[in-house]
Amino acid sequence: MVPGMTLDLAITGGTVVDGTGRPGFRADVGVCGDRVVTVGELDETATRTIDAEGRIVTPGFVDVHTHLDAQLGWDPVATSSCWHGVTSVVLGNCGVTFAPCKPEDREYLAEMMQSVEDIPRDSILEGLSWDWETYGEYLGEIDRLPKGLNVGGMVGHCALRQYAMGERGLSKDAPTADDLKIMCEQVDDAMRAGALGFSTSRTRLHRVPDGRPVPGTYAPTSEMLALADVLGRHGRGVVEVAPRLGEGESDDYERSREEVAWMADIVRRTGRPVTFGMSQVNVRPELHRKVLAFVDDEAARGAQLRPQTTARGIALIFGLPARTFFDRAASWAALQPLSLDARLAVLDDDARREELIRDADANTPPLDFRGVYLLGTDDARYAYTEADSLAAHAEAAGESIGAAFVRISRESRGRMLFNYPFLNQRMDAVDEMLGHPAILLGLGDSGAHVGLIMDASLPTFFLSFWVRDRAKFTLEEGVRRLTSDTAGVFGLQDRGVIREGAFADLNVIDVDALRLPPPEYVHDFPGGAGRYVQRGEGYEATVVNGRVFMSGGEPTGDLAGVLLRS
Repeated sequence: MVPGMTLDLAITGGTVVDGTGRPGFRADVGVCGDRVVTVGELDETATRTIDAEGRIVTPGFVDVHTHLDAQLGWDPVATSSCWHGVTSVVLGNCGVTFAPCKPEDREYLAEMMQSVEDIPRDSILEGLSWDWETYGEYLGEIDRLPKGLNVGGMVGHCALRQYAMGERGLSKDAPTADDLKIMCEQVDDAMRAGALGFSTSRTRLHRVPDGRPVPGTYAPTSEMLALADVLGRHGRGVVEVAPRLGEGESDDYERSREEVAWMADIVRRTGRPVTFGMSQVNVRPELHRKVLAFVDDEAARGAQLRPQTTARGIALIFGLPARTFFDRAASWAALQPLSLDARLAVLDDDARREELIRDADANTPPLDFRGVYLLGTDDARYAYTEADSLAAHAEAAGESIGAAFVRISRESRGRMLFNYPFLNQRMDAVDEMLGHPAILLGLGDSGAHVGLIMDASLPTFFLSFWVRDRAKFTLEEGVRRLTSDTAGVFGLQDRGVIREGAFADLNVIDVDALRLPPPEYVHDFPGGAGRYVQRGEGYEATVVNGRVFMSGGEPTGDLAGVLLRS
């Protein structure tokens, strides 16, 4: 500091948990412009001061697995991420991006994003300018947008194949030499423009609207290596994969081993990091353990992979405000255009309520409702016993599943939601995965699956449940997992740490006050499309590039986010 200089921002009296994992320490944090200039005792005056007495001061959280590619076009504060201490996000995961894109392919890419990530096509087409063709031009558009968070992106394989191959990109055929040349040139353009890497989807769960797996699902290893080689030549960038693990697998898990092996080959060949999504599923209870063992084997051979998982079950949300279990029935489908108040009025009518129950009983899907849980109306609960299940509540009342759903929805005035974890179905397995040193925290999917899933609250859940309540991690290690670890893998320099010279992305948090209210269903996307949002409590301030972005859980209107270029 220059003697006599006035700080733009001072955060005083807090415990600094600096993101490196070292023990927290009491210190003030001084900010000038977009940088931290002092960590210690402040003598300077400041234009604005935040009293952090009794609070922790952390780096802003770095969320590396989002699908905010569309939403940022109309939502500059990036709800719900903004309510959970996130200051930097990565777009372009799972191979699904809006660039490169020929003008005639815009509608197709929007429809693919809806099919894979459940982001409404019409909202995408209405809410974005589509003023680009290459990925570099797309990054230019992101750079120009007002935004509260820092935003970086990866170029996606689905768009690359569509750009180079058109309809042939969906086939199992390898690209021609000319196809591959075009794709590599587009990746090269993206990296020159500052893309954070390249992403791909190989899981057959991701499909285009006509039901076929997305472009790139069947890409040969030679294609994957050629695209990754571009990153290697640039000496920067991450390869992110939605992998094919456990699909059509026999008990020897050889296919999953092969999937891990080619990703490890990329690390050894290019020197670039590879991260891939993984989760536990009850139908293959040993899969997550096998995959982590394969990761350990590859690490022993010089390739450190970073499997990515989230901190709780990945669940579909059902409830009266949005989708229910019984929407195939005409009487239930008729509720869909109605407001929540109008739906409740139907449930309050004796005759119509009985009709709904009859139709629900005739159209109850073949789910194990012992694995469908009541989410709670005060605090959202994500750790369950069977007694919390909808089946248990129905059995206790001597009711059918449909009757119990109707009764609980009516008694809660539609506030009770029902959570069906279909990935990471056992919290003991999540505990096991989180304990593995290679695991990267991610898969929050902010901006995706907006009408069925709400996992953007990952940071708040991780800190409140696994760090504060369960003490699985120290506070310092928990913060490191959310900050410097994710930032480091994606090469985001001077982010994810608090030190002199680092960017001033900061949180002031009351750890004891951290809590998650249940998700809410709102209609705020272009065209009035609905989605779930979820707030978090305990964040007293979030600072992005030296400016206070969130205060007391509300946006300040100060949008200082920047484009993150590799």
